Amino acid sequence: MGWFVRKVRTASGATAVQIASKSRGVRTIVEHLGSAHDDEQLAVLVAIARERIAELAGHVPFDLDGLGATPPATTAPTVTGSRSRLLWDVLEDAYARLGFDAVGNDTFKKLVLARVVEPTSKADTLRVWDELGVPGAPSLSTVWRTLARSVEQDWRSKIAAAASAHATRSGPLTVVLYDVTTLSFEAEREDKLRRVGMSKERRVDPQILVGLLVDQGGFPLEVHEFAGNRGETLTLLPVLDQFRERHSATEVVVVADAGMLSAANLNRLEDAGFGFIVGSRTSSAPYDLAEHYATYATVGNIVTDGETVETTRTMGAGVNARERRVVWQYSHKRKIRDNITLNKQIERAEQIAAGTRPAKKDRFVTLGTGPGVNWARVEKAREYIGLKGYVTNLSTATASAAEIVAAYHDLFQVDATFRMAKTDLRARPMFASTADSIHAHLTVVFCALAISRHLYKTTGFTVRRIVRALRPLRDVTITIDGHELTATTPPTGEAADIIAALRPGVGH
Repeated sequence: MGWFVRKVRTASGATAVQIASKSRGVRTIVEHLGSAHDDEQLAVLVAIARERIAELAGHVPFDLDGLGATPPATTAPTVTGSRSRLLWDVLEDAYARLGFDAVGNDTFKKLVLARVVEPTSKADTLRVWDELGVPGAPSLSTVWRTLARSVEQDWRSKIAAAASAHATRSGPLTVVLYDVTTLSFEAEREDKLRRVGMSKERRVDPQILVGLLVDQGGFPLEVHEFAGNRGETLTLLPVLDQFRERHSATEVVVVADAGMLSAANLNRLEDAGFGFIVGSRTSSAPYDLAEHYATYATVGNIVTDGETVETTRTMGAGVNARERRVVWQYSHKRKIRDNITLNKQIERAEQIAAGTRPAKKDRFVTLGTGPGVNWARVEKAREYIGLKGYVTNLSTATASAAEIVAAYHDLFQVDATFRMAKTDLRARPMFASTADSIHAHLTVVFCALAISRHLYKTTGFTVRRIVRALRPLRDVTITIDGHELTATTPPTGEAADIIAALRPGVGH
């Protein structure tokens, strides 16, 4: 005799789940478990049926949590609870692994994990907890008190210390990456923090600057907010100073993009004892490479693809002037990409000259008696496409040209982390209006970023894919004749791959 699960569509539109047997071609209904009205209930009833069949196959009475033998159900099962336990267990495990339990506040942890799952307002977070079935979800008033306490007790310092400890578990950090982004607010008035300034998104709303320091893998180490009208170059040193003070870091090299490149800024970094690798603007190539360019017909002949040329540049004036080492690298792949960008810029300039496009701050546009294309500048720009320069105070004995280039290329990790913050985690604090509430919000986002980057490094899956795969897997509690039974939807496909990539036992 063999048992199997039978699903039958009822007249009401529900799906009846039964245990049936077949012997000598005769099918018999052994037990009717109930009717499901949605996919969740159906999955639970099927899971129960399979457990019941396993009991029957082993000739063992059906036992519910040690309650003993249970006769066939006389009433339909009722779903009394449901939660995404597997997803929540994975997130809680990541939170603990990173050492964030040092904060010692369960509401704060729940806020962070909910933001990883579904970034939304603090008030709407209560809905996310409810949909996930998170036990002991706090009230909104508790959320507000917790966020205020996070600022009063400086939980960000504890979190940064835990993040640094995680990042240095295999050895001290010698290279860190830094970048700045802007977060705008739909506010009518400015205040001390939310100010109108230079916006990367070309917005005119009040904004703040957010400086993010990460390791070479993009794992966040420090986050700081600054007034929206502050110069980007003035944000780097305060972040590095606090990082060094907080973690007793001594020899640290910071990598940053060309936005940090100013003679005064580099002098301040050097005087503070930091090494640096900063991107150089391509417009400096004609001056740095004049000697090399005079020998060859085109820049592409200076070096072969991927090779480098080293020069020096005097930066600053008077007593502040210092000789800087500059590494230039030529890349054929970069040349193709630069050429596409250059052609688009020329096309826009031609449209402005023809009067079919309004004049803005476009490259290669000359005004004079009327808008036109500055073809001399176009030809000059073409000569140097494919080149990228890097300014550093590291000696050749400390870092070769190839190591300088490789370190700078890691800077894309900061962009990746910022993109994650602005998309998957939606960092813009739309409803925060005070400096303290913005600080608390960014502290939550900082923790969520760290968890997201950690899970990505561990599993190879983005946090969005992890949530999409694990969130539907539910632990559902049902009642049958007064007895409770919890059925779990097992992970399959991508969900199983994610769990397998984590340490044994996660989520079980």
